[in-house]
Amino acid sequence: MKAALRLLVLLLPWTAALGAPLLEKIDLFEEKQAGIACYRIPGIVVTARGTVLAYAEARKLRPADRGEIEIHLRRSTDGGRTFGPQQQIAHLGPRLPRNPHMPDDKKKKDMGGPEEQTVNNPMLVAARDGRVHFVYCVEYMRSFHCRSDDDGVTWTKPVEITATFDLFRRDLDWQAIATGPGHGIELRSGRLVVPVWLATYAEDAPERKACSVIFSDDRGDTWRRGDLAMKIGGESTVAELSDGRVMLSSRNTDKRNRRAVVFSRDGATGWSAPQFLSEVFEPGCMAGLTSHPGLPGANRPLLLHSSPRTTDRAHRERKNVTIHFSRDDGRTWPVRRLLQPGPSAYSDLAVLPDGTVLCLYENGKPGETRRNGDWAYARLTLARFNLEWLQAPP
Repeated sequence: MKAALRLLVLLLPWTAALGAPLLEKIDLFEEKQAGIACYRIPGIVVTARGTVLAYAEARKLRPADRGEIEIHLRRSTDGGRTFGPQQQIAHLGPRLPRNPHMPDDKKKKDMGGPEEQTVNNPMLVAARDGRVHFVYCVEYMRSFHCRSDDDGVTWTKPVEITATFDLFRRDLDWQAIATGPGHGIELRSGRLVVPVWLATYAEDAPERKACSVIFSDDRGDTWRRGDLAMKIGGESTVAELSDGRVMLSSRNTDKRNRRAVVFSRDGATGWSAPQFLSEVFEPGCMAGLTSHPGLPGANRPLLLHSSPRTTDRAHRERKNVTIHFSRDDGRTWPVRRLLQPGPSAYSDLAVLPDGTVLCLYENGKPGETRRNGDWAYARLTLARFNLEWLQAPP
């Protein structure tokens, strides 16, 4: 009873300002359309001018993580209500050779022939100066950066930044690298921060995996590596906190099955020891994270987190994408709301200028089973909702 009363006291200044709940959903990418077998790995940002950019891996021939994969993007200029047609945004230059390294479980899958090219893990960063930075990988072994100055209509020629990842080799002699996925952020200082992960499949390696960040202090002209953030971590997302610290939230292998987070004063170095969020489950899946200014006049910024609400780590059991929020810079997550019942998986979050939240997530077909389980990857759905919906009784 006392705990319930404390939560009510915390909610009172918020509920007094609440209006009508809003929840709208539209499907942006669907499997077996436009010559694409499957769309996965969603990301979303809102530019300085308010344009919504939604993007994903377009897996052309098969749903596998490697094979012929492109990056497709759709734009909205009306707050995510309607979108223009999808366009391929990378990698449009010369085709690159396949990565010879692959984990044993993926060697058993059909990844296509040697001429297919995997363009993977798109990451956009919407900067305050109007630029949109785009960092992505090819074949999990090379990385590139390009930029748009017109809200994603056109992009500059990609510049290879793999040398930045090579600087991690003194800590982990990687065979695979990837950015994010999801989106990167610009700190109040102007620093661009992009989470990354690294892995080797050599069983005798002293370190086999880790997550970190790459960052730029000159608007994307050059990139540097950060300290290793978590040796148990993988796919990660980042957000700047109210006091200027940066939280990195990571998929991890810890048997507690809870989301792992670390903190840094500058978003790149001096990461804290991992902490585990007791309220946020970890099923071995990418998750969304973003800061939110909070209700008008409340002067209480929030953190929002999206992920499947399950601790079962089998891919076929990914389901029930849920939105959590924290009022205390990620220390506690007392409020959550189910966004998508049934099969659902990866997700990413962004916030419109009016405070409306966008969540782009992998959405399945209940009752349709593939690979001996529910299929969570039939479409990518965009949900638009407000804090009123998030805090309303289900």
